[in-house]
Amino acid sequence: MAVTKASIVDAALGILDQYGLPDLSMRRIADALGVQAAAIYWHIANKQTLLAAVSDAILSDQRSVDGQISLADWARDLRQVLLSHRDAAELVAASLAVGLCERVPDAAAIALLSRAGWSSPDAERAARAMVHFILAHVMQEQTRQDLLSAGVLQASSEALDEEGFELGLRMLIEGIARITGTPE
Repeated sequence: MAVTKASIVDAALGILDQYGLPDLSMRRIADALGVQAAAIYWHIANKQTLLAAVSDAILSDQRSVDGQISLADWARDLRQVLLSHRDAAELVAASLAVGLCERVPDAAAIALLSRAGWSSPDAERAARAMVHFILAHVMQEQTRQDLLSAGVLQASSEALDEEGFELGLRMLIEGIARITGTPE
């Protein structure tokens, strides 16, 4: 099998889902592909670039924005996309921090807010605030799930469940609507 950037990202996603972000290494990916780690560097410059490519792959599952999606639907969709891969929220947050991603999770929210009349800088700030909430909530959900699976914790946290997410989302969306009169 020829090693390509796509095959490297696919192998990385498999490792991420099975073992988690701490065990996602170039060596482990190379082993999964049956090549030496140096072969990966022909396609991927460094680990940060790899993580950004994996982040892009995860975010490619986001629904595209059309006239029918609401800000709340976008947020719920992003949460589900992140929950579909182990440690995805942490990986996406780290990738956003270094700015190497081709896809950003808030692009659709920016478009929705811009269509509603928000200025470009304010739409970007509001959307990023929502992304920060979603990433943090999902990161805690995923961390807690890992700790429950490992037997470190014995009980779930109601603040980190669906209702907790919906309350935080409602607070953000109602705040956005209050500031500008934007429909929810």
